[in-house]
Amino acid sequence: MASSSSDYTLGERICKARDASGLSTAQLARRLGIKTATLHSWEADRSEPRSNKLVLLAGVLNVSPTWLLVGRGTPPVADEPAAADLDSVRVALDRIQRQAQSLADEISVLQERIGGA
Repeated sequence: MASSSSDYTLGERICKARDASGLSTAQLARRLGIKTATLHSWEADRSEPRSNKLVLLAGVLNVSPTWLLVGRGTPPVADEPAAADLDSVRVALDRIQRQAQSLADEISVLQERIGGA
């Protein structure tokens, strides 16, 4: 049976929304004007944000404060990959394709050496 957002703690929902937004704890803490340790405490359910920070947090993470507090409403949706991420994937794919072509060429040479198997 699938669990709903209301089955999670506040800290788990903060973490889930932060992950969906693609932000690190340091990046989110900086945007909120808080220490990273404070955000870690929220995510570990050792403390909770004050109402003004909760509203700011919800805005930065693009979720409703109600979803953060009780898990009701629309859960976060992961952002599309950033253009820089896509560029790095393209570079990696080009490199792998060159390696694959090099291996295919080497296989052809070796096959010719053993009689065109």
